[in-house]
Parts: sequence; C-alpha cells; structure tokens
Amino acid sequence: MTCKSTLAALLAITAGVLAPIAPAARADESPAVQSPDPTRILDRKAAQRLHANKGLTLQWIDWGKARGSAYVRTDGRVWKLRGAQAEAGGPGRLLLDGTITEVGADYFTFVGRIRISDTPDVGRVCNKDKTWHFAITQKRSYYRLREFEWCDGLTDYIDVHF
Repeated sequence: MTCKSTLAALLAITAGVLAPIAPAARADESPAVQSPDPTRILDRKAAQRLHANKGLTLQWIDWGKARGSAYVRTDGRVWKLRGAQAEAGGPGRLLLDGTITEVGADYFTFVGRIRISDTPDVGRVCNKDKTWHFAITQKRSYYRLREFEWCDGLTDYIDVHF
C-alpha cells in the first residue's frame, strides 16, 4: 500500500466516523453563533424612511459634496445596514457594517462596525465594533451618530440621510 492510498483510506474512515456526529454538533451551536434577534420596529413610517435612505456622509470626506451609499436590507426579520463613503481622488474612507436592532420614531440602534480611515488626516484609523445610536435632532433630514468622539477626541459627524 502506498502513502497516497493509506492517506486516502484514513481520510475515508475519518469522514465515516465524523458524519453521524456532525449534525448533532450543529444542533448544539452556542448562542453567539445563532442568528440575531429580529429587528424591533417601533415606528413603521420611520422604518420605511430608513430603508429608503439617500446615503451617508462623514463631514471630513468631501465636506458634504458627495454622499456615500447606505443599503438597508432584510434578512428574514433582521435588518442589516452596510454603508460606505470614499473621498473623491483621496484616501479617506468610511465603512458601516452591521445589524439594525431597533427603529423608533426619530432614532435607530445599530450593532456592528464603524471604520474611518485616512481622514481628516492620512494615517488616522478609527475602527470599532459596538452598539451605536443614531438620532434625528433639531428637525434635520438625517440621522446623526450620537457617539461623537468615540475614537481619538475628534468629533466625527456621521449622518444617514433621508
């Protein structure tokens, strides 16, 4: 018997032994691996407004001249948000990626990552996974991130427009 045939035989035996227990292992997944709770929609009109948003901005990138994109999609009863903005002709970037956990009349809560890089200065990187709060204040036509100085003391205005 050659090394290749011995290895093939061992792999076949291992696969045969593991096959019956693999479904049981998947059934016992830890809660951290299971899908998130459904998004709580407390205001249907606000949810529609967020779903049909008109993009996002970070004030350091193009000073409001060009918006980035923000996509809200549903995955069953869970709402996901993914957005990005890139500086025209420059290195500045903004990325949002995560799950919307609640939508109220004038706010939404987002669990996921926000990453800012190379803006307002090249080499600046802010990257954090946490629960974030966006709200409409002073009758503005956008949701603004309520954690202003979450990275390095600079005030970052991240807005999702509607």
